Amino acid sequence: MKNEEQRMNKLVKKTFEWVLPVVLGAFILYWVYRDFDFDKAGDVLLHGVDWGWMSVSLLFGVLAQLFRGWRWRQTLEPLGAFPRRHDCVNAIFVSYAASLVVPRIGEVSRCGVLAKYDNVSFAKSLGTVVTERLIDTVTILLITLVTVVLQLPVFVTFLHQTGTKIPSLFHLLTSVWFYIILFCVIGVLLLLYALRKTLFFYEKVKGVVLNVWEGVMSLKGVRNIPLFLFYTFSIWLCYFLHFYFTFYCFSFTAHLGILPALVMFVGGTFAVIVPTPNGAGPWHFAVITMMMLYGVNATDAGIFALIVHAVQTFLVVLLGIYGLVALPLVNREVSSTSLKGEHKLHGNHLKT
Repeated sequence: MKNEEQRMNKLVKKTFEWVLPVVLGAFILYWVYRDFDFDKAGDVLLHGVDWGWMSVSLLFGVLAQLFRGWRWRQTLEPLGAFPRRHDCVNAIFVSYAASLVVPRIGEVSRCGVLAKYDNVSFAKSLGTVVTERLIDTVTILLITLVTVVLQLPVFVTFLHQTGTKIPSLFHLLTSVWFYIILFCVIGVLLLLYALRKTLFFYEKVKGVVLNVWEGVMSLKGVRNIPLFLFYTFSIWLCYFLHFYFTFYCFSFTAHLGILPALVMFVGGTFAVIVPTPNGAGPWHFAVITMMMLYGVNATDAGIFALIVHAVQTFLVVLLGIYGLVALPLVNREVSSTSLKGEHKLHGNHLKT
């Protein structure tokens, strides 16, 4: 009876973890697009997108993940782990795609990939992921600081229009934007709670915490710090260009410059913290609201967010499928080549 109850609790928890992000994202998307002209969006998709510029944007999306895989390998080397470079990259591809199904599960899945194909300690590699996230947090905070300094009036206006600084409590409580932000905050808090429960589970497993900590401290042993910094800079530059070049895909955003793109990039980056599939909902809300501050009308801003998010999500799916297919194939070829080399060496030894 007790085992049955535990299974039910586990099932409910898993269902909650899978369903809540989808429901949250769907709710926000509904409010953002509840009066939207989808016919116009379809017409723009078919006739109004410059796919040449979109291809350039997607190229930088791929490069960002390549640099992330190469940087991750650097943090694993001090632990005595030397996974194949292509395995690290393919693990990143798979992790991003996995996070579309269950937000944040990708961080765990990529560690599982290296444990399977390169015999890298799962706990230690998880520690390096924590290190990476800390570095990325510092990086985006620096980018945000620079952006806020350069475009402070825009951020003040954004906070005012989204209900953050409305003096009237009644107006605040009747603002759709207020509830969207409220649900986003609730989603983040639930994510943090789930992470706390996960870490508590790991603490009960002997030796795992020490291995994770060793992975976290791996940054001290990175041999080529300039290369690590170059990879970090390249990752975020590619993320930004991945977003920025989409402006040239549409006639109504082509005139926007780098600073508006930087503002929307920062807003979108913080929006995807909310645990929805690929930031669906919160990302649209942030980008649309900020784009309107630069004179783009609500319909065009909605079209931009809808198409760009869909295309970029499709890229993540394609790369994830590629990673899933490539991992077993490439590693089978590597194993076969190694086995042939061992047989050849053994044959030469017998001849001598």
